[in-house]
Parts: sequence; C-alpha cells; structure tokens
Amino acid sequence: MPKIDRRRGTLLASGVLALALATSALVPLSHHAEAQPTAAPSGGTAVALPRPPGPDFADLAARVTPAVVRVSIVGHVQAGVVDIPPELRGTPFEQFFRGMERGMTRKIAGQGSGFIIDKAGYIVTNNHVVGNADEVKVELADGRDLPAKVVGTDPQTDLALLKVNAGSDLPTVTFGDSNKLRVGEWVLAMGNPFGLGGTATEGIISALGRQIGAGPYDDFIQTDAAINPGNSGGPLFNVAGEVIGVNSAIYSPSGGNVGIGFAVPSRLVQNVVEQLKANGRVERGWLGVSLQRMDEELAKAVQAPNDKGALIGEVQPNSPAAKAGLKVGDVVVGFNGRQISSPRDLATAVAEVKPGHEAKITVLRDGKQIEEQVKVGQPPRRQMAANDRSESAERQQASLGIALAPNNGHGAVVARVRPDSVAAERGLEEGDVILRAGDREVNRPRDVVEAVNAARDAGRSVIALQIERDGNRAIVALPLKSG
Repeated sequence: MPKIDRRRGTLLASGVLALALATSALVPLSHHAEAQPTAAPSGGTAVALPRPPGPDFADLAARVTPAVVRVSIVGHVQAGVVDIPPELRGTPFEQFFRGMERGMTRKIAGQGSGFIIDKAGYIVTNNHVVGNADEVKVELADGRDLPAKVVGTDPQTDLALLKVNAGSDLPTVTFGDSNKLRVGEWVLAMGNPFGLGGTATEGIISALGRQIGAGPYDDFIQTDAAINPGNSGGPLFNVAGEVIGVNSAIYSPSGGNVGIGFAVPSRLVQNVVEQLKANGRVERGWLGVSLQRMDEELAKAVQAPNDKGALIGEVQPNSPAAKAGLKVGDVVVGFNGRQISSPRDLATAVAEVKPGHEAKITVLRDGKQIEEQVKVGQPPRRQMAANDRSESAERQQASLGIALAPNNGHGAVVARVRPDSVAAERGLEEGDVILRAGDREVNRPRDVVEAVNAARDAGRSVIALQIERDGNRAIVALPLKSG
C-alpha cells in the first residue's frame, strides 16, 4: 500500500508522496506506429468531427502562460550516512566518523515552477524547490534566463518568494479566493513537469481541506489535474484565470501522476507571501496551549453540545492563553469570527494573527459560552532569540557560526546557524539545545562562551557539545577558530 511522505531535491521513489521537483532528465515521447488510418470520405468532402464535451481552456492558457516560469537551482545537501564498522561503534572513533558524516555534502541540481505576482519581478514557488539552493535562475516564458534572489522562505507552508530584475514590467497573474472553492470545479494546472517546459493540464477539484502530514498548517486542495515532478511551485487556476493554489505535492506509487495532486490554497499563500515580501520571514501568532480533538465522549464530559471544537489540554504558565484566563477543559469554538471545529482550525487561525495583536476567542466552559480577549504572542523560540543582547557573547557566537538564546535556565537554544559556518557543516540546526559545552553544564548562552574561551586558553582546537534535538541527545565535536 503506498505511503505518504515528503522529499526534497531531485530524487524520486515509488510508494511515496512525491514532491513534484523535477530532475533535468527528460522522458522520451512514445510514438504509436500501429495506429490504423481511417478511410477518407467519398467525394473528397471534409468531415467536421464533433467537439468533445467539457470546457475549452485554450484562451485561458494563452492569457496566463506568460506569467508562468521555470525555476532552476544549483545547491547542496548533506551526504548519506557513513557506514561505521561494528567494532568501532560505542568507541571514541564513532564520534570521529559521525563528524565526517555531518561535514559531507554533495551538489544537486533541480527544477521546479513558479508564477509572477508583481510586475516588478516577484515570483511565488515552493520552499522545497529552492530550500537548498546556492544559485537560483528563472526562465521566463519569452525564453529569457534571469538570476533570482530568494526574498524569503517558509518551510512550514512550503512556500518561497523570489525576485528577478528584468529591466521592464513583467506579465502577472492574480490570486482568487480559495475559500469559495467547491468540489467538482474545473481547474487548470501549469508548470514544468519533468523539465519539459511550459505545460498545461486540466481537471477538477477532488477534495478540500486535505491533511497529508506535510506540516502544522496542512489544508491542501486535492485535484486530479495531472501534476508531476517539476510542477512544484506552479499555479493552479480556476476558470476565471485566477490562482487558487500552488501545486506542491503528489501522491504516487510510481513517482508520476496518478490523479491525486495537492496544492496550497491561495488564502494561505497570500498571507505568507505578503509577509515574505515585507519582512523576508513569516511571523505567526502563539497562544501557549496544547489542544486535543473532540469526540462524543469528551463532549459529554465537558458538557459540550457536540464534538466540534478544540479542547484545551494544557495552558502554559505566563502564556497569552493564561493571561486571557483560558483554562484546561475549555473548548474553543470560535476565534476572531471564524468557526473552530478542530485543533487544526485554531492553529491556522492563531498563526494568521500577528504577534502583539488582540483577538476574540470563544470557548465553552461548563456548558456555557464565554468570550475572552487574548493578546496573541510570539512563539517562544523567536522570543528567546530576541533576548540575548550581550555584545561579547554575540561576538563569540558569531565566530562559532551560531547565535544562542536562553532556554529557561536549562541549556542554550541555537537561534540561528550561519550557512557557511563550521557549525552548519557539523549539522547544528536552529532549535537545537546545547546542554553541555566541554566539561561545563550549560544554563545560559554565556556558559557556552565561557567554555569555548576556556578551551582556547588551554590550547584545544575543538570542543565537545552535547546537543538535544527532538528529545534525542548526541555529542558534536565543534572545531574552534582562532581569536
């Protein structure tokens, strides 16, 4: 039975959810030589064949094609896992091999699609198309190849914004309202499947609100319009020629189209793109609660009339939710005028509110409906990243290629990793927590700085860091630069 998964780069495999990012290889076209000629009508009279039923997308395709582009990248990814000999596992030599593994990279090349939303040269595509890119190029419909700058990316929604300088106004397309879509509507998908170049495929909307395990804000449009590797980042149009989705993934046992493709809805795309264009990043709101899906039994237990809503299972101390008076057992049924039927609905609604803004939240408590005002906050990692302002610590962290932030007295959070640094080569990632540095327990960023200084003073060229990531701990050997 096919599995659902996500993949980046140019690799395709069977039985997975294939992210539609093409390799540069082209699929040969087959020629059907066995077709039998039909007899010519008597008297040489031409016969007009009846047109098949269905919409004609020719005018629509001609109108929007100039704004659809090919995106090509050259980048690098971490190389495969080093095969450590069994006799060396559990010995100090294992860490040596692990360090080699983290430092190994290989070059990749890939292709995807995109579309122009601003005549000044702003282009929407997928994050997985350009996420590992060192160099990005865009090929316009008129054949021009232009270098592109990555304005910003948002891995959580798999979206990215590019910018090219064409020297003149470019053709554009506009967004439609994905909230008004209905199952069964005709759609047109456009892009660059298998590196072939501009291609149009038609189909219908098969389903709405699909969750495929791609991220915390899954809300995909499902379509049977043919979407293949290389279509990633391309637009999905309604019959009015408006972009109502960004083609992002396919479900495929073979790596090719089987009539199940997924697109990020335009409502979500517009919000992300506006923030990327303004700030180069996306700011999302945060409540500080843990949520559970409701069922009939829980509804009875909390005196709710049905199983619709998001049940609060935990309220973090000093969080926006705690300050607003929300309690464990409350069932959230509304947020800022939007009906909440599931935890995903609430997560999406809160994420769309900028930190610092107030929102109205409606909850059921003891069978009664209550409305509260909540001031939405920043996710904790961004708060922590903004806290540490020690100049000497910042200089030291910069020399290591990382920026650190407090972690409530338990370790130091890696808030940023410079891409060209030794820390990046050794596999450190944003969100890692450093628990020990050398022989010191880490309770704050300065502990790491002091441990590094002590190691340098002792003439050591490398320091061991104990890292925690997703509940797992490991030791990383980090070389020290002089000075």
